[in-house]
Amino acid sequence: MSVLKVIEILGNSEKGWEDAAAQAVAHASKSVSQIRSVNIQNQSATVKDGKIHEYRVNVKISFEVK
Repeated sequence: MSVLKVIEILGNSEKGWEDAAAQAVAHASKSVSQIRSVNIQNQSATVKDGKIHEYRVNVKISFEVK
């Protein structure tokens, strides 16, 4: 049996929601190892001059604790 911990992170990107999620995982992996899964909780975007400026995702990242 494994013990998992879940953290919540806000990822952002000017490219899209998928890239925002990838950015969140990349940032988390700098200090967390054994990442098992990512659960997208919420998607949002900021708007500037009538266009989407930045994509944002709230993600829950699960990782194994040893």
